Amino acid sequence: MNILIVEDQHALASALAEVCHQLGAEPSLAHSGAAAKQQLATAKFNAVILDIGLPDMNGLTLLETLGDTPALVITAHGTLDNAVAAKRLGATAYMVKPLDLPQLRDTLQQLLTTTTPAAPPTPDASSLLIGAAPAMQRVFVEIAHACSGNVPVLLTGPTGTGKTLVARVIHANSARRDGPFVSLHCSALPESLLESELFGHEKHAFTGAQTARAGHLERAAGGTLLLDEIADIPLATQAKLLRFVEERAFVRVGGREDMHVDARLIAATNKDLQAEVAAGRFRQDLYFRLRVLEIELPQLTARAEDLKALCAFFLGSIAPERKAELSPDALALLAAYPWPGNVRELRNALEHALAVSTGRTILPQHLPRDIRQHAAPSSDKFSAALSTWLDARIRAGATYKEIAADLDGAVLKHLMSRFEHSPTALSRALQMNRATLLKKRRQHGVQCHHRPGRDMDSNGPMFQARLGGEA
Repeated sequence: MNILIVEDQHALASALAEVCHQLGAEPSLAHSGAAAKQQLATAKFNAVILDIGLPDMNGLTLLETLGDTPALVITAHGTLDNAVAAKRLGATAYMVKPLDLPQLRDTLQQLLTTTTPAAPPTPDASSLLIGAAPAMQRVFVEIAHACSGNVPVLLTGPTGTGKTLVARVIHANSARRDGPFVSLHCSALPESLLESELFGHEKHAFTGAQTARAGHLERAAGGTLLLDEIADIPLATQAKLLRFVEERAFVRVGGREDMHVDARLIAATNKDLQAEVAAGRFRQDLYFRLRVLEIELPQLTARAEDLKALCAFFLGSIAPERKAELSPDALALLAAYPWPGNVRELRNALEHALAVSTGRTILPQHLPRDIRQHAAPSSDKFSAALSTWLDARIRAGATYKEIAADLDGAVLKHLMSRFEHSPTALSRALQMNRATLLKKRRQHGVQCHHRPGRDMDSNGPMFQARLGGEA
């Protein structure tokens, strides 16, 4: 077997050649697109390993000329557009640098023993998903596989990670892109209405059904149906859905005749479906049929590298005329926040910032309060609390002497509590004169607790004796 390696990095090309030798194949090296074209014109290869970033051309241009030759495309800059384009142009596999050589060896071995599938029609692709983090590079590869197929897809991940967007991207880059994209939020409807919305109903099927009505499945004919929050579908409805997945057939509510619809299913959930199956709330057979391809979307905190690019994208798309940008301090606050609502919460936070700011620069004070408070150090939180307290005392007409006395008393009370109300322990730890401590205790009315065997009460005779009498 002969394998052509088109890679301009000599060290990586040598490593790839070694993998080929391990598989019993004979590698040939080409360090540019032009050199690769010359070799392809004079020899036949069983497979091609092709880097997208070549010094003289985009590797995808060369991919178009390979015909039925299996190709493994590799790139250092994995984007959704690259992944989708590679699959569309006939790539058998797609990997992102740095390469896992054992995984590459397994992939190459499979590539040499399989037939390259026919490429789908050219899509009007638009990269709506952003991500340079490794977690998103994996997602891009999985999306590319889903775009080139027609099997059910299961999208999993926490709320706000972009499952609906991924479903739309898969549809827009699939062979069904000219058909409708229909979405049904399964948890938004009561059980009595969900079945009718999904499968449709016949006239007089139930009270109020004055006419027959097509369901979401029929409206998605020739296209894609997204079932969002699939875990919330009742078991009885799951059984009917399973039949559709397996036979492409179903019966409307109140009907008797089978309806046949050609629609691709994409299911999404933020729940653990395996746990739902174990608890008896979700059918195991339906679970396996829906997860032919599964794409797990990462939390925003698992792709911290993407935060700056996501912010720039959202600011530009929400208010393009503003040309807004984040100050370094505002970006630092966003980076420190845990984002329980993930990308959706990030977009909402930036919408808030744009709404309350007037200039081009988004400052920390423009961000939502919960983000500011979470990231603020304890010193900043104390300053904020002190400022609020001072405002209240000033409005009440307090003098400086009164404010200072109140603060002194509050500090002493907290310190006494911190040292278990022991004046001796407090004075030793903070190097405070005991006479001064006694005076402040009397001044602010701070009492201590009497505990036998311990010098806890500075009003007692033992304490006064040590002070040399009454202070």
